[in-house]
Amino acid sequence: MRLLIVEDEKRLALSLAKGLTAEGYAVDVVHDGADGLHRATEGTYDLVILDIMLPGMNGYRVCSALRAAGNDVPILMLTAKDGEYDEAEGLDTGADDYLTKPFSYVVLVARVKALLRRRAAAPSPVHRIGELRIDTAARRVVREGAAGSTEVALTAKEFAVLEQLVLRPGQVVSKAEILEHVWDFAYEGDPNIVEVYVSTLRRKLGAPLIKTVRGAGYRLEAPR
Repeated sequence: MRLLIVEDEKRLALSLAKGLTAEGYAVDVVHDGADGLHRATEGTYDLVILDIMLPGMNGYRVCSALRAAGNDVPILMLTAKDGEYDEAEGLDTGADDYLTKPFSYVVLVARVKALLRRRAAAPSPVHRIGELRIDTAARRVVREGAAGSTEVALTAKEFAVLEQLVLRPGQVVSKAEILEHVWDFAYEGDPNIVEVYVSTLRRKLGAPLIKTVRGAGYRLEAPR
């Protein structure tokens, strides 16, 4: 397991690196936000420990940039600030956990191990259906063929409808379930809106991909 520590307090960063190395992890350390973003983007890490108050580029921006690029590495945020607003802001940018300084090293190690266990147990966000590669983390669909790869442009709602089917391949997903997850339970518009989006997805991705199960819903099937 390789960890990245992005922390401008050099004494703390060194102490954390030394302790986590003793726990059996490979640890890299950088001291500012821009370097942290570059390392996290270019390297392969299992977890990032990210301070919020960093020179050049703060932790919120680093986290947000990683998530916008489709990087789903677990992020444990550290900050000397305290308060519900700061925690909410950190989690809203895509952080997985939050620890306020000063903290117990034992607690930090426990949080790190919990995040790594969660990542190991989580299913891969990349699904392959026929010639399509569907990445639910990056929210991208790529068609792979002999001539190369081409991204299929989907709107946020189109992808959300597709995701409901992708997460349950071969199973029937009802129109009501799609409405509840994509438009929420309070939606009072025309329920036929689901049919409109399914029709659009068939046009963009290929008609055989989504089967209509009369009276029940829709099923995603890999083309033969």
